[in-house]
Amino acid sequence: MTPPARPPAVAGLFYPADPAVLCRTVDDLLAAVPPSEEPLARAYVVPHAGYRYSGITAAYVYAHLGRCAHAVRRIVLIGPSHRRPLRGVAVPAASSWHTPLGPVEIDVDGAAALVASGLAVADDAVHAEEHSIEVQLPFLQRVLPERPPILPIAVGLSSASEVATVIAAALSAGPGEAIVLCSTDLSHYLEDTAARQRDEATISAVLRLDADAIGPADACGRHPLRGLVHWAAGIGLHGHLHDYRTSAQAGADPSRVVGYAALALSPPEP
Repeated sequence: MTPPARPPAVAGLFYPADPAVLCRTVDDLLAAVPPSEEPLARAYVVPHAGYRYSGITAAYVYAHLGRCAHAVRRIVLIGPSHRRPLRGVAVPAASSWHTPLGPVEIDVDGAAALVASGLAVADDAVHAEEHSIEVQLPFLQRVLPERPPILPIAVGLSSASEVATVIAAALSAGPGEAIVLCSTDLSHYLEDTAARQRDEATISAVLRLDADAIGPADACGRHPLRGLVHWAAGIGLHGHLHDYRTSAQAGADPSRVVGYAALALSPPEP
């Protein structure tokens, strides 16, 4: 029996629930990103707050994916588990997820391969209320007209090497080269100046591929982020910052901000 499709959990909270409004919102965010001729990266770091706060930063990644849409065949999408305690990683059992823009095909073969290898468990309950992965989907639906399959991976308490192993296995679990998206926000609830200082250090750690320098208070998605950085270091990628800002720039209380960054991890230029 096929598991039921996952319905949207945070439509109307983190992003608009009305399909027409959601399309306009995403398209306006994408249109605000300056043009770029950079080639497609192997991996990206993207934030996951409400679109009002982090949508423009996320759009830097998705505008780039849209320009390179012809080369995107699969998406491995990792993010933290905010709602459920989790040790290791969990993939969905469901074969599709839904947003107000329609269904998203899940890479069920990739998920099954991770479960069969003992690297993940299949657990729809972990994903049921989680926003860190869901908020990325409307962007992907708007910029990738072919709508390639997506492998959502919720990451709980894990070492950087454990997550790096999962990423490598997920990338090899299907045909064609996949793009990795790591969903995380940065510091939480510091005063704006202090947040910027801490986030600058975290971004520097990502850019120099130093997973050990990313501490518990540096990112809510520290486990997937540290794993991504460890994996990237192992295959010789280099980092580039596309955008950084805090929630204060969207009108939030400057004494309690959240930091957001969009970064790319690419092979060295020849």
